[in-house]
Amino acid sequence: MKKIIVLLVLLLSLTACGKQEEEEKKDLLATIKERGTLVVATEGDWSPYTYHDEETNELVGFDVELGKMIADKLGVKVEYKETDWDSILAGVQSGSFDLGINGITYSEERADAFNFSTPYLYDQTVLIVLEDNNDIKSFEDIKGKVNTNSPGSSYAQMGEEYGATTKYITTFADTIQLLQRGDADCTINSLSVFNDYIREKGDNAGIKIVDETEPEKTVVASCKGDYSKTLIEEVNKIIEELREDGSLAELSNKYFGYDATKNPVKV
Repeated sequence: MKKIIVLLVLLLSLTACGKQEEEEKKDLLATIKERGTLVVATEGDWSPYTYHDEETNELVGFDVELGKMIADKLGVKVEYKETDWDSILAGVQSGSFDLGINGITYSEERADAFNFSTPYLYDQTVLIVLEDNNDIKSFEDIKGKVNTNSPGSSYAQMGEEYGATTKYITTFADTIQLLQRGDADCTINSLSVFNDYIREKGDNAGIKIVDETEPEKTVVASCKGDYSKTLIEEVNKIIEELREDGSLAELSNKYFGYDATKNPVKV
């Protein structure tokens, strides 16, 4: 799933939650309940996690509905703040947002800078090329190639670690256009986003997966420290409740076409 550059978030983590002192040391959960609103950061252009319905322009997606479920169980309203990917975790860390719910993948480096929930989904990072591309067969083959990704994403960082240069875009549709025009050779992205595109385009998709990572945990993020500890503990309880009553699996089947709460599946 998409991830922000680790260096930036580690620097921001030195400030802990920026609004903690302003809230007179109240914990974040108490502040949210007093406010009556849970502020959630998301992109709004990354289907099937968070995107706008083409007909109604309503913000929808797995993560959008999950945020609403969490807010309902906390007894508050949810307010979504749509922002660029590279601003989501920075805003969570500074205290501008209570939670980041945007297909965020767990890593030990990030765990040093954020409080994370238990996993609510599992996904994989995959290497995607055009269907007729026979030159790239693994991550090792992208050295000297052009990878296309969102600014600040660890997909871009991963590509650069393998020796690729990065051409930046904001949406997966933009990514495919760059590949089709020959302006990029590959994209590193999530299996769920690939699956969503395949379901939409069918035989006309024109792309394929040539390599993949091991399954990765998708989590909810809040700022590091005791300030958000009780909030994340409550979010964990809610996730387990939703898992046990089947709501998470139902939501996954609605947006992914399979139960991604257990293991990722290639469609």
